[in-house]
Amino acid sequence: MISRRKRDNIIAAIAVAAITLVVVGAQFTRVALFPEGSTSSSAVPTPEPETQPVPDASISENRTWTGSLLINGVSLGIELDGALAPQAVASTISLAASGFYNDVSCHRLTTSGIFVLQCGDPKGDGTGGPGYVYGPIENSPADNIYPAGTIAMARQGGNAATQGSQFFLVYADSVIPSDAAGGYTVIGRITSGLDSLIANVIDAGVENGATDGRPVVPAKISAFTLQ
Repeated sequence: MISRRKRDNIIAAIAVAAITLVVVGAQFTRVALFPEGSTSSSAVPTPEPETQPVPDASISENRTWTGSLLINGVSLGIELDGALAPQAVASTISLAASGFYNDVSCHRLTTSGIFVLQCGDPKGDGTGGPGYVYGPIENSPADNIYPAGTIAMARQGGNAATQGSQFFLVYADSVIPSDAAGGYTVIGRITSGLDSLIANVIDAGVENGATDGRPVVPAKISAFTLQ
């Protein structure tokens, strides 16, 4: 039989772990998934002004698109679901076809509680985009679970209409809490190459031994093709 003190210690440890996951998830939602910007809880990131039209959702053709995403020489096989996320997939197709993503960095790596590599900002600091923003949120998981291999759109915390060019790659199963705007648009999944990305970029960790920030290995997209 477990002693009362040991039982109380176990319960306390479980409670601390649960609180830690909630705090990590809340900070990730607040600071990211659109601009990285300031870590201050009072900071309200501002998406860049719209200077370009939002690509029409019909570009997605309501079908599955296959292709590859090349990061640091690692070729990731990908699938995008134009039926479940037509607006976000249409935007991604348009940007990829124009060469927008070529030589754009993956500026943010998170290695604790939530496991993602965030890419697609032409400024490289978490504040850039394609010159337009859009909504709504599409195809977000009702249970807030984003399995390894998920590709989803980044956005400003609490604002569904701030999706642009930034997206995140989930490299290990993650629970990402919804905020006032909801969850995050899942546009597709990685079908091959994730292990190589982990070995070549993720495993080196975050600069200065942090758990959220720039990856130690500078990561850059060199090609993004879809068909």
